[in-house]
Amino acid sequence: MFSILAKDRPNARFHGRIEGDRPCEAPGCDAAGEFRAPPLEGPGGDGPGRYRWFCLDHVRAFNSSYNFFDGMTAEEINRAQRPMAGWERETRAFARAGAGDQGPRWADFSDPLDAIGARYRREVAPERSDGKPLSGQDRASLKVLGLAPDADRAGLRRRYSELVRKYHPDRNGGDRSHEAMLQKVIAAYQQLRQAPAFA
Repeated sequence: MFSILAKDRPNARFHGRIEGDRPCEAPGCDAAGEFRAPPLEGPGGDGPGRYRWFCLDHVRAFNSSYNFFDGMTAEEINRAQRPMAGWERETRAFARAGAGDQGPRWADFSDPLDAIGARYRREVAPERSDGKPLSGQDRASLKVLGLAPDADRAGLRRRYSELVRKYHPDRNGGDRSHEAMLQKVIAAYQQLRQAPAFA
């Protein structure tokens, strides 16, 4: 009995079903129109237009015969099928409303990790005098080692040696309480010695 009812009335959560008391718009059908289909005249100027409502069988028949490209010229079909179709249009959020509207600026965005702008590098951490750029990771590693942005390769090696002697357990009578800091120093040195600024 249950299986017969399940076949007669598919699950109410069936994708696309919108329950209501609308009749199916297919001629001669008495079932409820629970599935919507686009209007015959296509989308209107202010929105999709008035939808047509069908039962499951008739919406399946509609979908199997629907042709998106119906009425288009060969050039329009080719334009719609390009891989980049649609990407050349500006999105509403970034479209310019008027001539005086400049759209969003980088300064309008919150950037706590300095992922977007170079403001942090300009205002807080000066660049190197040799002009070589420093990444955020380079800056973090220099901070761990206690070095200035202008440090050179020899200064980097010298500071690394000092800190390893300071934190290594063999130099501290077996005291392993500074091991975490020693690992940070080693990781920072390994990162900086491969960085373009120290090449």
